[in-house]
Amino acid sequence: MEPISIAMITDFFHPNVGGVENHVYMLSANLIKRGHKVIVITHSHAPDRVGIRWLFPSLKVYYLPFVPIASSATLPNFFTFLPYLRTILIREHIHLIHAHASLSSLGHEGILHSHLLGIRTVFTDHSLFGFEDAASILTNKLLAGTLRNADAVICVSHTGRENTVLRGELVDESGRVRENVYVIPNALVPEHFRPDPPKSSDTVTIVVVSRLAYRKGIDLLIATAPRICNAFPNVRFVVGGDGPKLIDLLQMREELNLQDRIKLLGSIRPNDVRSVLTQGAIFLNTSLTESFGIAILEAACAGLYVVSTRVGGVPEILPDDMISFAEPEEDDVFRAISEAIDIISSGRHDPLRAHEKIKTFYDWAQVAERTEVVYDTVVKSRQMELCERMKRTMGLGPFAGPIYLIILVVDCLFFLFLEWWIPRDDMDFVVNHWDHDRFVQCVEQEQGNNIR
Repeated sequence: MEPISIAMITDFFHPNVGGVENHVYMLSANLIKRGHKVIVITHSHAPDRVGIRWLFPSLKVYYLPFVPIASSATLPNFFTFLPYLRTILIREHIHLIHAHASLSSLGHEGILHSHLLGIRTVFTDHSLFGFEDAASILTNKLLAGTLRNADAVICVSHTGRENTVLRGELVDESGRVRENVYVIPNALVPEHFRPDPPKSSDTVTIVVVSRLAYRKGIDLLIATAPRICNAFPNVRFVVGGDGPKLIDLLQMREELNLQDRIKLLGSIRPNDVRSVLTQGAIFLNTSLTESFGIAILEAACAGLYVVSTRVGGVPEILPDDMISFAEPEEDDVFRAISEAIDIISSGRHDPLRAHEKIKTFYDWAQVAERTEVVYDTVVKSRQMELCERMKRTMGLGPFAGPIYLIILVVDCLFFLFLEWWIPRDDMDFVVNHWDHDRFVQCVEQEQGNNIR
């Protein structure tokens, strides 16, 4: 594939820490290694992180002056975002934008605006959502409206693909799933999660590294941990992470006098995750919903045996000899942990062998290569005309369809106004790093010197 310019657009990026943030950064870094130009467009983080920043290796990040409201997500800006986005995409000669996460307003708006500039679009969905509560219904309708305009959709697991297809209404007239929906999993850098040498100890340590929130199943942890401590005197817990359920964990530990058995580390920096994981032999994941679960992958790579609830895309991550599953209920989680303790105590799990297997399963270079194939397919495909976009938008339903159509029409009119108000000829353009001849011409025009 010929080098192209790519803009990653999402609300979730560094310095915040999380699965989406890490995915966007690692994918961008590996695409740069493959010769592409990649920039990231996100919102401001703290008062001093506004404007342009550079991250290794040569990743340019635009922090726009939009303030997040909750969980690092911004309110929908729609037309306020368009002047910024138009200027950036034109200046940087962007060929394709890649939006990430269903809850990212910037990602949704990026796909809405980019077609006005003739720029192709890809969307990656990282999470699973339900269909019953009001928040899910609104989010799903917003996703359906966005994906009507996206040229391709990527999911991180097959379960996530099924969920996204249903939520985003990605079926054609005959009821078949559209061909532009792909599955490309997350990955990791195996060298960052090497297991420590085996230790001879009778103590079995269970590690939990998670955001301490309801959807991560922390209530299951609170209910199960005391039972495990009571049944297995040689077991202790190390819990890393922060969140609203931290208070409940502290109360449980105090009430049952388990301070010496359950260690709470609080928030953990990304560079310290490996050192926390290697303190234990078992990794516990009690999530109630999980599209992929990068923490499970990191723990298995660090040599830990995994116990997890059987939810979402988790069953797709590891082979059966590296993980024990439980239904998301207290008794079954207790059973699965007991089974894992027996496996560790009897020496039936080899951490070094597990690490070597993970190295062959997941690699960011492979993820970047597979994503590049999607980009190539999108760039070479036929682009939707405005009338086709309007027709697809009306297909959202008798209520949502007209609303989205009005937004689309007003967006087009505002774009035409910006084309007149801020002409492209008045902009300063960035020269792509691979376009050496054009760079030389620009320098010659500015300095009047022949530098060849």
